[in-house]
Formats: sequence, C-alpha cells, structure tokens
Amino acid sequence: MKASTLRKYFVMGSQNCNKDPLSILDEAIKAGITCFQYREKGEGALTGEAKYSLGHKLRQRCAEAGILFIVNDDVELFDVLKADGIHVGQSDRSVNEIRSNYPDTIIGLSVSDRTELEQSPVNLVDYLGVGPMYRTTTKTDANPVAGPEWVKIVKREYPNMPVVGIGGIHPGNAGKVIEAGADGVAVISAITQAVDMSSVVKSL
Repeated sequence: MKASTLRKYFVMGSQNCNKDPLSILDEAIKAGITCFQYREKGEGALTGEAKYSLGHKLRQRCAEAGILFIVNDDVELFDVLKADGIHVGQSDRSVNEIRSNYPDTIIGLSVSDRTELEQSPVNLVDYLGVGPMYRTTTKTDANPVAGPEWVKIVKREYPNMPVVGIGGIHPGNAGKVIEAGADGVAVISAITQAVDMSSVVKSL
C-alpha cells in the first residue's frame, strides 16, 4: 500500500448521511477521494442484514473505481465483504489476532496519545490514525483533542509509518494537518454534509 492512497480518506456509514449513502459515495469518488472506510456505528446505524447489504454495494462501488475499501472494527464484516483492510481502535479486536489470521491485509490502528502509542504493536500495522486533530461532533466518545502537534510526535518516532489525521478536519484546517507531516486526512461530515462535495474534496 502506498501512503498516497491514504491522502483523502473518506469515512462513512448510513448514520452519517442525510441522503442515499451510495449516491454520496459515488459523488465522493468522482470528486477524488483515494480511500474509503465503511463505519456503520453509533446511533441510528444499520444492523444485521441491512448493514451487510449496504456494505456489499459500497464495496462494489470502490472495487469498480479502484478505491481502497476499509471496514471499521468488525472482523466478520471485513471478512464477508472481502475488504482491502480493517481499521481498529484501542479497545477493539487485537491487532495481533487480526494479523495472525489475515497476514496480508491492510490494518490501520487509532492512537490518541503517547501511552497508546507506546503500548501498541505498531510493527504489525500498515498505517496509524492519529487524533482527534480538532473537536469533532461525529464521535460522542472522542478522546481529548490532540492537535496537529501529535502528528509531528508520531512521525518523529515512526518516520516510515503512514499517518492519517482524523477528527474535526475540514477544508479550512486540513492543510495544517498535512503540514505537520500527515500522509492523509480522514473526514466524515466535511464530505457527507458538503453542499459542493467536489470543491471540498479538492481543497482537503
């Protein structure tokens, strides 16, 4: 996986959408996203068959467009959808277990502070999601804001590890995250709530 694949990293589930998720993904792909994470989680999220059904359709769209397709934190869903990778948080399924079961898949891991970084099996993952960069309204249980400075710290310690900034990022502040050394920026509402998605994606 090239780090450039993570440059414009779009995260979405149906609970983030005010219109059809497939049309939002189609528009985002056309606008220039480079990676997509299916995150069906939180209040109002689909479950069971509906979650899998939407996942299959989103997976198909990404496959046709040659866009990396990542599943958030659900090994079974990741397996069924034959996703390119899986992204986990600190309290999700262990990276060691996923890596031993899926030696060739892409694994992303969230780290929000130095303790998490030091306790994480960084050598087993393909990229790190670092944040929250800014205050976010999407996650109700988000960690304290770490800011772009956190990107610099992670990059100093792991200069060859691809890093994606996440949390409260929009066109007005994405540049600061990239300047701090991030290989990409991950966004949810900046795209799902965009009036002009094309200009938003271009300016990330």
